[in-house]
Amino acid sequence: MFSKVEAQQIRKEFWIAFGKSFPRKWILYNTKIKDFSFKFNADPKKAEVSLDIEMIDEVFRNAYFEKMWSLESILEEELGEIFKDEFYLLENGKVISRFWITKANVSIYDKNTWQEIFEFFVEKMEGFERVFYEYEDFIKDV
Repeated sequence: MFSKVEAQQIRKEFWIAFGKSFPRKWILYNTKIKDFSFKFNADPKKAEVSLDIEMIDEVFRNAYFEKMWSLESILEEELGEIFKDEFYLLENGKVISRFWITKANVSIYDKNTWQEIFEFFVEKMEGFERVFYEYEDFIKDV
């Protein structure tokens, strides 16, 4: 396997390569909704694109989760099978709500799968963004 420094360098190269391959501004944290953000993730076994609803106030987090859940069929039309978890537990112990799409059998440490990950990221994040922009007023009305 890789040393911690080597793994860190590969991850850095991965994100730089992604940015150079697909140079565009993603919505990510710029949703204008506090603690409501879109994220890319790649690890040794999979790649994911997610919508993380991280409000500490459970009432607001639940309200945004319910709004997004009501759009589930539209999300699935855009993204394919989508996973959801109202009480998703992060590694740091924090509970959030999450909607996500996963691509298995790819690895941030295997440069041969990078292009496949990049294309997955672009396709799925563009789908998330289309739904968000189309239903932005509805989503924000909490």
